[in-house]
Amino acid sequence: MRLVKQLLVVAAVAVVGSQGVAAVAGDPWLALVLGVATAGLAVLAYAWVVRRTEHRAPAEVAREGAGAAIGRGLLIGVVMCGAVIAAIALLGGYRVDGPGPVTGAVGLVGFMAAAAVTEELIFRGVLFRVVEQRTGTWVALALTGVLFGASHLLNQNATAWGAIAIAIEAGFMLAAAYAATRTLWLPIGLHFGWNFALAGVFGAEVSGNGATHGLLDATLSGPAPLTGGAFGPEGSLFAVAAGALLTVVFLVVAHRRGHLVPRRGATATLVG
Repeated sequence: MRLVKQLLVVAAVAVVGSQGVAAVAGDPWLALVLGVATAGLAVLAYAWVVRRTEHRAPAEVAREGAGAAIGRGLLIGVVMCGAVIAAIALLGGYRVDGPGPVTGAVGLVGFMAAAAVTEELIFRGVLFRVVEQRTGTWVALALTGVLFGASHLLNQNATAWGAIAIAIEAGFMLAAAYAATRTLWLPIGLHFGWNFALAGVFGAEVSGNGATHGLLDATLSGPAPLTGGAFGPEGSLFAVAAGALLTVVFLVVAHRRGHLVPRRGATATLVG
């Protein structure tokens, strides 16, 4: 029951906020304000409902250390995205045609902030965390990763391969990032950093959601395994490989820190 309540509260903020951002998409500065406001309200709503349903302080969204964790995640996301785009460009699949509109990137900050925060709160803050408590880290990572990938089948240019790629490079990776740090701030920063760099900087399509207008006006061309095709670079084998590698790194860190939760019924305990 608590899982349902938490999902409903965060999802309500996400839906209302996303509709508001979409409604003012023509005004990038207003989209920026509404997107950031949605992100902030979603965190407050999550903290409130966790206190009400679990009777504890939501340490996973504690203010202490939030800025540093978001910054680390942001850096990882941007570097990861830059490496994937560079690999595609080296093989001739990405070409910069000129500068793009700054206002387009401004609006994307708000949109991507709202999306990154609400998706992390729902998939890692609620689903992964609660399922992990009942089944252990490995089962929760697999289940929520697949669910996260499947949720992208609703996007405009969705493909079955795109959903599989998202499950591996994002669903698994972001859950592993949370397991390693036990804070939502790092996966939030990583999620935002990847999405904004992909769309707001490199001007590429994100998760099959259609064309974007970033700081660079660019063209992707070539075989789908290289560029991701209509789904965007997240369907590229380079992105899948990068996400899989980071998943392994985060899981190794989680293991070393004693953060992996055993299967239900096992005797090991979570070490904070």
